[in-house]
Amino acid sequence: MTLVFLCAINNRTIPGELRILQTRMRAAAEAKAKRGELERLLPPGYVRDATGKSIKDPDRRVREAIELVFRKFRELWSVRQTFLWFHSEGVKLPVNKVQHGRMGILWQLPSYSFVKDVLQNPHYAGAYAWGRRQTETGFENGKVRKRQTRVLAREKWKVLLPDRHEGYIDWDAYEENQRLMSNNSIKIEGDEAVHAVRSGHGILVGLLRCGRCGRKVHIRYQGRSGTRGRYCCKGDYASGGSYCLAFGNATVDKHFGAELLKVISPLGAEASLESLDRLCRENGDQQQAFANQLEQAEYEAMRAFEQYDQVDPHNRLVADDLEKRWNLKLEEVNSINQAMGRMRETRPPISAAQRQRVLALGERFADVWNHIDSSSELKKKIIRSVVEEILVDEDASQNNLCFTVHWKGGVHTQFEIPRVLVPQGRKTASDDVEVMRKMAARYGDDDIARVLNRLGRRTGMGKRWSMERVARVRRQHSIAGRSRTQPDPELLTMHKAAKHCGVSLTTIKRLVAEDILPMTQVVPWAPWEILRSDLDSKPVCDIVEHLRKTGKLVLTRGGSEPQRSLFQGEMT
Repeated sequence: MTLVFLCAINNRTIPGELRILQTRMRAAAEAKAKRGELERLLPPGYVRDATGKSIKDPDRRVREAIELVFRKFRELWSVRQTFLWFHSEGVKLPVNKVQHGRMGILWQLPSYSFVKDVLQNPHYAGAYAWGRRQTETGFENGKVRKRQTRVLAREKWKVLLPDRHEGYIDWDAYEENQRLMSNNSIKIEGDEAVHAVRSGHGILVGLLRCGRCGRKVHIRYQGRSGTRGRYCCKGDYASGGSYCLAFGNATVDKHFGAELLKVISPLGAEASLESLDRLCRENGDQQQAFANQLEQAEYEAMRAFEQYDQVDPHNRLVADDLEKRWNLKLEEVNSINQAMGRMRETRPPISAAQRQRVLALGERFADVWNHIDSSSELKKKIIRSVVEEILVDEDASQNNLCFTVHWKGGVHTQFEIPRVLVPQGRKTASDDVEVMRKMAARYGDDDIARVLNRLGRRTGMGKRWSMERVARVRRQHSIAGRSRTQPDPELLTMHKAAKHCGVSLTTIKRLVAEDILPMTQVVPWAPWEILRSDLDSKPVCDIVEHLRKTGKLVLTRGGSEPQRSLFQGEMT
């Protein structure tokens, strides 16, 4: 084998034999990976023991930092929020970096991709995985380059061997984390699952599912400030159909909040104790991270002093450099102490009086829920902690919305909410709805709004029509349509007809007025509809041709004819 490789180096091995060797080497590596024996670079938090087995790093600071990543993700439910927490608190994480020609641990503020890789890596769940990423081969500067791209779906991984070593989390927790991250993505295809908690006012976003078609119910924000929400199930609207359901969020959210309080209010005291523990744990996490960082910095400062102390003070070439290193380490220790001091000032320990206030709030959970300072993000997190999904349907006979709540643990409850009717004086006029119904088959919301405004019509609120308002009314009355008009090459407006014939708008109007050129109009002030075939007909072409030659418009179907002279007895 050594001889073969030497021949390959000296260019004495033919390309066919090289391909055979490469194929055998890849097959051997894959076979070794299937046994879980293919060694590679371990992620931060793991080292190899004397037998080559992957074990947790003996460095306590490294272990606690990796555990903190998983703990914060479970608290914040978002990769980005976890990443922002480490940056806002100034907590560093260990990363693999090449230093002085060797791979080692370097402490730094994490990047978003690093936090995501830690949460997605099955090695932290005690599993051995190989072939998780897709490998692409391409040419770069005349050379073949291979690079790994996105992480593949789990069923496409080449090797996955669970329970191979001690993990920072168990496999069930790992799968739950993957589900949360997948649900947080807004670019996934398939089931439109619950996205990450955001600041919108609809507290049931992502949990509602249509009881008719089974699709997820989305929310659309309307109004001048964009805060008036409306839950909508798009149904088959995208394919030319209509919406299944549409209802305002304010009343529904209020009624559901009351149903939720009935269930969880008796558990308010336990929730308050849990919140106290979480506050203490959050302060403790940051304090412990800084304590570990301070301990390591003090150790490194002591080592730097010992090296400086052992050197001959007259050898200034060495002593100056060692003294500089010692001073840098002392400055690092001082900066960590200052950061810990600022943290103690901004986050003092919870006093006994504060603890009693939190416990009292737990007994009055309804007041906390309805308080003006209770954010929608907090309410969403509480709801998603206890609710799996909510089915919604409409009882048209009773004009009610019917809800079926699937709670965590398998319990189902039902309740109904009467639909809020729009006051009669603020409804869209039936004539306006009829205009929309006639025009929507061919024209977009932009043209419909323009026609309604030219007709002097106003919305139920007395406002001018806009494209958004037309679209909202169409959805309410299940009128299929589109936002903008799609051009039809065979159907021309007055302006396009004039451009097609190379004449003025007045000429087109006179041709239509004399019934020479057929024209239709859906409603008054709607665009003229003129067929291209009518413009290319012989009568119209003869008139246009005579106009171009003589500059005179003779509105007869046969074209030009002799005209009588102004003087008696003379003919032209």
